Parts: sequence; C-alpha cells; structure tokens
Amino acid sequence: MARKEISAGGVVYMKKQEDLRIQLILDRYGKVSLAKGKMEPGETIEETALREIEEETGILGEVISPVDIIAYTYQNPVHGEVNKEVHYYLVEAKGGHLKPQVEEINEVSWYDSQEAWSRQQKSGYRNNDTILRKALLLLGVNV
Repeated sequence: MARKEISAGGVVYMKKQEDLRIQLILDRYGKVSLAKGKMEPGETIEETALREIEEETGILGEVISPVDIIAYTYQNPVHGEVNKEVHYYLVEAKGGHLKPQVEEINEVSWYDSQEAWSRQQKSGYRNNDTILRKALLLLGVNV
C-alpha cells in the first residue's frame, strides 16, 4: 500500500484598485512555482496552505476559495511509492512582508497577471499551469 502525503499551498494575490499582482516563487531548482508544503499533525488543509505561504514568503494571507488539487505519485528513497496530493487555494495577501525563506526557496516576487502567466509558461512546472489558469479565472483574468 502506497503512503499518502498531503501538501497545501496557494496562488497568492494582492489587489490595489485595478492593479492585480500575483506572487510567484523561484524554487531551489530554479523553477517558477507556488508556495506550498506538507501538512502537519492537527492542521486543516487550509491552515497548512496559509502557514506554508507565511513561512516561505513572509506574507499573511486569507483563503478566498479552493482552486484545485494536483495528485501524483513519486518514489521516496525511504518509503517507496508515495501518493501525493497538493491542494491549492486562492489566497489574498493581507499583511506581512515579502521575504523568501532562503532554506526553502531562492526568491519570491509579485508580478502582474500576464507576466506571471508568461513566467509560468516559460519556466514553471507543467502541473501548475492548470492551477494558475484557474486562479486567474477566479480573479477575472483570461490567459
């Protein structure tokens, strides 16, 4: 029986009047990605998403709505096959200061929606395409 692992994260956005900004991180592998991490005992999936976003990027957020779940299997050197589920939420930035957690990621920045989408297309993980597209649609942006 494969182990199950749950992670959660979010597409974090900030809106000032008509100006919409999307948060993207650059992970340790130099890929464009979204803040996410493993669930800890006693947490809800939403709490995991918000904690990971705060830890990795310094931003305090509020979950606005679920976006989607990505599921895949990977080989863990110790446990063998692991079924991984990553729950993504649309998260509005409410406070904090942008600051990358250097142990985990290389950098974190805000981009306008079109720039965020083109960066995702250029150097993001393919399974995040759907997540970012759905999140942008929830924010009224077509890509």
